[in-house]
Amino acid sequence: MNPVTNVSFDDTAVAFSSKSDTELYKMYLLFKSMNSNTFVKVGGGLLNTAIKLHLPVKFIIKPTIFNHFCGGETIEESERAIRELARYNIGTILDYSVEGEGSDKSFDDTRDEILRTVEKARGNKSIPFSVFKVTGLMSTALLEKVQAGEKLTVEEQAAYDRGLKRVQAICQRCHEADVRVFVDAEESWFQDTIDNMAYAMMELYNKEKAIVYNTYQLYRHDRLEALARDYENAVAKNYILGAKPVRGAYMEKERKRAEEQGYPSPINPTKAASDKLYNDGLRFCIEHIDRISLCAGTHNEDSCYLLMELMEEKGIAPNDERVYFAQLFGMSDNLSYNLANAGYNVAKYVPYGPVEAVMPYLLRRANENTAIAGQSSREFGLISKEMERRKKARR
Repeated sequence: MNPVTNVSFDDTAVAFSSKSDTELYKMYLLFKSMNSNTFVKVGGGLLNTAIKLHLPVKFIIKPTIFNHFCGGETIEESERAIRELARYNIGTILDYSVEGEGSDKSFDDTRDEILRTVEKARGNKSIPFSVFKVTGLMSTALLEKVQAGEKLTVEEQAAYDRGLKRVQAICQRCHEADVRVFVDAEESWFQDTIDNMAYAMMELYNKEKAIVYNTYQLYRHDRLEALARDYENAVAKNYILGAKPVRGAYMEKERKRAEEQGYPSPINPTKAASDKLYNDGLRFCIEHIDRISLCAGTHNEDSCYLLMELMEEKGIAPNDERVYFAQLFGMSDNLSYNLANAGYNVAKYVPYGPVEAVMPYLLRRANENTAIAGQSSREFGLISKEMERRKKARR
């Protein structure tokens, strides 16, 4: 237990209070499977092949890995997860996790679906944030070309403008509905373009409070500088900076591209360096809380403890609306439920979408759980501990 906060992330009774014995056992089997590198790689490959061949595997995926990591196939199906989390004072971030097909129709469809999540969140305290990826609303190639400073053709400029309009339509609706929205971070070779869109939206909609939040991947060695620069920009232009620091999601891809194209990798050389930068990012945000609203997207226990300590030192109440913690649905319940139980603002990213379309997301989750040192083992250990605790309590 942390001496400053009196919160223990080892308290499994709180962490799994929403789970029946049957649900806990299902989690036990799932994380036991994900503890095996071979199982994840071979199983993931087989599932991908089965889906490409249109084989009927949905009946295997939906009640297992899909139900654990996703809210449902639609917003309506996700209602169960929203209510369940709300019972324990945990908010939901509805995350439409379908990868775009690249056509104007698919970009428009994604915009319309994100707008539905905003309407679902309007006036609903259980859904404090919406979220979108810019690559769901416009072509990656265009974002890259803009960042590289290349001149767009007339057709490309028109397509880019349509993408910008989709971004603004979402942010404007969020402002009208008083719903905060995350602009997700993506790959470094077009992240600057995304950042510039986010700043433009903040300047429009973050005058009274943070509505639009940009995401900072602090496994990149330049992101703390970017955060400091963006704070100065917010001060100069008189708006509130919405900041969501995360560690990051594209490490292998970033390093591989840097190596192939012969430029220095933007990724920190070690995990320890990323952890330090992330924690320095939290310190910066809390030091400047008068102008920054923060959502700490983290599954790291030390970072959560640090943020609670920083809040206490600064006299920031656990339920201060300017500070949120966020984790992914189906992961790190020991963080989410214990933080919420202690009165902190917590929200879970709850992905949803058709099973087949969400498969890339699910396979990333399985691979991350296996790849992150000890993540599956930690989850598995906590589940085992809670099963043992319940067994003893019945004796």
